[in-house]
Amino acid sequence: MNIFEEDKEFIAGTYNRFPVAIVSGKGSLLTDIDGKNYIDMGAGIAVNSFGAADEKWQEAVIQQIKKVQHTSNLYYSEPPARLAHMLCDRTGMKKVFFSNSGAEANECAFKVARKYAADRKGPEYFNIITLKNSFHGRTLTCLSATGQEHYHELFQPLTPGFLHAEANNLDDVKNLIANNKTAAVMIECVQGEGGVVALDADYVKALADFVKANDILLVVDEVQTGNGRSGKLYSYMNFDIQPDVVSTAKGLAGGLPIGATLLGEKVQNVLGAGDNGSTFGGNLVSCAAGVSILERIDENLLSEVRAKSKFLFDEFSNSEGIEAVTGMGLMIGLKTTKPASEVVKKCIEKGVLCLTAKDRIRLLPALNIPMELLEKAAKIIKECCK
Repeated sequence: MNIFEEDKEFIAGTYNRFPVAIVSGKGSLLTDIDGKNYIDMGAGIAVNSFGAADEKWQEAVIQQIKKVQHTSNLYYSEPPARLAHMLCDRTGMKKVFFSNSGAEANECAFKVARKYAADRKGPEYFNIITLKNSFHGRTLTCLSATGQEHYHELFQPLTPGFLHAEANNLDDVKNLIANNKTAAVMIECVQGEGGVVALDADYVKALADFVKANDILLVVDEVQTGNGRSGKLYSYMNFDIQPDVVSTAKGLAGGLPIGATLLGEKVQNVLGAGDNGSTFGGNLVSCAAGVSILERIDENLLSEVRAKSKFLFDEFSNSEGIEAVTGMGLMIGLKTTKPASEVVKKCIEKGVLCLTAKDRIRLLPALNIPMELLEKAAKIIKECCK
């Protein structure tokens, strides 16, 4: 059996894969089973922050594997403590809970919000407001939080207590709060799976001010937008706000599974012993990888991300076959005249790997993608959009 047949025979059919089998890579170039090279404009869906086979990342991972790969959270260990320290120093948050994925990081955020509200106001304050067109993960509760109906259809009944407001409509949030005892409001500053759409800056600031005045937690989902992707360390930093809870994952460990829920001053002590847990959360190898990634997302790199973002926005704006360019940093959506799936197929044929989000092309290249590769990829994408 070849890899395509073996995959079809033995792996659950939950993914509509592209007909490409990747076997190796270096940086932003990937090689398939037939030896064809591709410019990677997806980075494992915003996971491989420094591309494939990054040497500093490899060294951090290998050195930790040689020591011990896992101990459990019954014992103290250096990598998670160091990574948590770095995250708090860089964000002003106070505590970190580690898990394995963005969905688990969001699950922790929901628990924190409900426990905080129950302790302060009563258990009836359990509702969490998210935005329509949002995406927060694939567990049953994260699907309930997701503000897209088609994700709900097959999995009824959903977890109760989640309400969905129109994005960029503060009055809608206020009305929901007035009629429902609310623990928290959760947003993505850029709705990734919703089509790579950034929220309005004035709305984000006004929302943050309103919920703070009403002792309602502000939770920001930074699973896809975080870890340098937006041109700041976390996307909320572009909006001059300070969340109470931040969830992140994807690019934090550069290609290994990790989730992190960052807890601000209000909620730093909400979780006590036994209130949450994760067997693999804070895994030593993943956290060592995270330290290697985070210590290199400095202002020099972030300024490069912003410059590359401007280049792509300029390249695609007013380009034939491209109706709109959305997003932030190196998280860009292209609304194309042709169907997005058709454009992606043509890009693959010409050696560029892109993603989709709803009806748009989605670009999430490695943060350090060389400019010459970015220019080449942009040229090919533009040609395929015509």
